[in-house]
Amino acid sequence: MPQSEAYNHETVALDGETFDDCEFRDCRLTYAGGEPPTFNGCAFHDCDWRLEGAAGRTLVFLKRIWLAGDKPTVQAMIKGVTGAK
Repeated sequence: MPQSEAYNHETVALDGETFDDCEFRDCRLTYAGGEPPTFNGCAFHDCDWRLEGAAGRTLVFLKRIWLAGDKPTVQAMIKGVTGAK
């Protein structure tokens, strides 16, 4: 569990990690669909977020639903998971 770390110009894998009071500056942050990361008191500056593997495919799926005209369903899915841990 990284705590009070400063990440600069690096690639950070997020799956299953908990970050407390960390700073990410000009980083590539990757999430591949594993256990969602937890961020507590973190700051993000000019980062590049990447969804890879299962996470990337899920995003493509949601985009297709959205573009097919069912925007409310995608919004409801997002609202439904915002309280998830």
